[in-house]
Amino acid sequence: MNSETQFLEIPGGRIAYDDTGGSGPLVIAAPGMGDTRGSYRYLSLFLKKAGLRVVTFDLRGIGESSVDWDDYSDAAVASDYLSLLDHLGLPSAIFIGNSKTASSVVIAATDNPNRVSGLVLLAPFAREVPIKWWQRLLFSVMLSGPWGRITWVSYYKKKLYPGNKPKDHEEYVDALAKNLAQPGRFRAFKEQAKDSHSESGTRLDKVSQLGLIIMGTADPDFPDPKKEADALAKHMKADVLLVDDSGHYPQAYNPDKVSSAIIDFVKQVSTKKAEVIGS
Repeated sequence: MNSETQFLEIPGGRIAYDDTGGSGPLVIAAPGMGDTRGSYRYLSLFLKKAGLRVVTFDLRGIGESSVDWDDYSDAAVASDYLSLLDHLGLPSAIFIGNSKTASSVVIAATDNPNRVSGLVLLAPFAREVPIKWWQRLLFSVMLSGPWGRITWVSYYKKKLYPGNKPKDHEEYVDALAKNLAQPGRFRAFKEQAKDSHSESGTRLDKVSQLGLIIMGTADPDFPDPKKEADALAKHMKADVLLVDDSGHYPQAYNPDKVSSAIIDFVKQVSTKKAEVIGS
């Protein structure tokens, strides 16, 4: 894990996070379920080089955050984004969510529109995605029993990263497997997996901020990745970036293309802010 890890104590436990520092526009990012903030290891470098301040944090129970929380829901993670923002002492930031945490970003943005200046959703589960009953059953069986952790890690390693993989993919997945083997961490992951994302789904039309949806065209978690991205964009009035041949983690697959889109998006948000202040 990162030697520069910092911790934020909040009711119920502590959240581990990294902060690149600097005075540039702030983005706060959380990973998908069963993953760590390390999924942003490449993207953070690109964004920092462009002058952005990047804060990435581990979800409750995973990575270096503490275990045994009472609440692992999308809404709870939304509150963690805002707690970090409070801790950093800044009025607003762009929130980035991947997979499950896209729902948390939508909840935070609609509950606190003045504090979330823009939304970037990577491979987003921002609503209930229609899947066949047998797929839900298969996923439930996959996570249950003593084989659950090993099965999840294998699925993560092989299915969620189709095609070309990051150069350190083997090492990263090995570290993730060891993390999830620590007491309480896989139980936390299974708690995270229970959320249906229905709450954020009811809020999509209420998002007032600029949004950017980034989806890999080879993402196996969606029946039709482009169709899902377009549907979310229509609700949120957001822009869409499709990353060819990328799986569920476009920020790790193609960080240069993803970072370029995010940097342009940050400029749009800053321009909108300036127009509002000047009006």
